[in-house]
Amino acid sequence: MTQYVFAPQTPVTVPVVGSDKQFPVRRVYCVGRNYAAHAREMGFDPDRE
Repeated sequence: MTQYVFAPQTPVTVPVVGSDKQFPVRRVYCVGRNYAAHAREMGFDPDRE
């Protein structure tokens, strides 16, 4: 039996439409269309390399 230092988290899941099953979510990727606007809001230059 594996002994953990602390208990693993319960997986996050989302329901599958038309089913009683769940789908595990491991990662969320965010793609921003307005990166430049947010960079300016934070005081950064979005055109800088």
